[in-house]
Amino acid sequence: MAERVLSTRELNRAVLARQLLLERSTAGPEQVVAQAAGLQTQYAPSGYVGLWSRLAGFRREMLTEALLDGRIVQAWMMRCTIHMVAAPDYWPLTEAVREARREWWRRTGPRAGEFDMQVVASAVRGHLAAGPLKQAEIQKRLVADGYPRELWSGVQLWLDLVRVPPAGTWSTPRAHVYGLAEHTVPRTTADPEEAAQLLAARYLRAFGPASAADVASFCGWSIRAARAVLARLELRRFRSETGGELLDVPDAPLPAADTPAPVRFLGQWDANLLVHVRRAQILPEEYRPRIFGRSIPQSVPTFLVHGQVAGTWRYADGAVRCEPFHRLPASVGRELAEEAEQLAAFHA
Repeated sequence: MAERVLSTRELNRAVLARQLLLERSTAGPEQVVAQAAGLQTQYAPSGYVGLWSRLAGFRREMLTEALLDGRIVQAWMMRCTIHMVAAPDYWPLTEAVREARREWWRRTGPRAGEFDMQVVASAVRGHLAAGPLKQAEIQKRLVADGYPRELWSGVQLWLDLVRVPPAGTWSTPRAHVYGLAEHTVPRTTADPEEAAQLLAARYLRAFGPASAADVASFCGWSIRAARAVLARLELRRFRSETGGELLDVPDAPLPAADTPAPVRFLGQWDANLLVHVRRAQILPEEYRPRIFGRSIPQSVPTFLVHGQVAGTWRYADGAVRCEPFHRLPASVGRELAEEAEQLAAFHA
């Protein structure tokens, strides 16, 4: 039987539905973060904007309290980038990417071959045994131990650390205080193979249907490793308009191509705009340089119209100011203005 071909618009609506950007959820913040396969938060307030766009009635203190309570944790995760994840996901998702992250460091890390990173990590563990420390203090102690300060980024791949709130929250956005993960999240045993399967399924449930290359891109795995993990999962198969194979978990939503997509605001570095979701064209290719150009190191917040990025926004002087990339119909302009007014109130 021929596999069903999914149009780009169908893939767009599938991702938006799974990311809770078609209809806001009524679940708790940790459930929404789990559904989204984590929120990428190099800039901590982006996680708050991400939840505001996905969760009905969301208030800033809801995420801050979840971070303070340890129900949501913030750490280096997939692709060696900062993510907020639900606490039960922390250990298995960390285990799923552990070796891939270390291999990345061995290839690209500064002075990676000069030091035994297990030994360096053990030294940092000793410094953190009594409690969290600021990044600058950890680096200072590394230097005092005889190690170069640039090894700090590699330490996080050999030692399980989390950002410790209130650092990394809305009011204190710099996530520069670190503690041992087991002090925040009760340690659980995670089999690497089972953890990898969980992460692959999480990705498909949050961003699918997708190719093996997309899974690899999100997880930071090689395509060969991604294919090996996917082969162990029970999946349904589709084809893209160009004939490529798309994989999916059995019960995830597939809305019709003509499903309405409301105006939604996204924060900096929202994962829906990255390469692993390119097939859904949430970020039209002609606009990609405006969001991720070499002269824009921090990315920029964006807004969606009919399921695609249609401009950028910023909060200034008590208002959300939108800069569309093209002329918008009057009805869309009104919807954008109403959503922007609510987002301004959220900021205030």
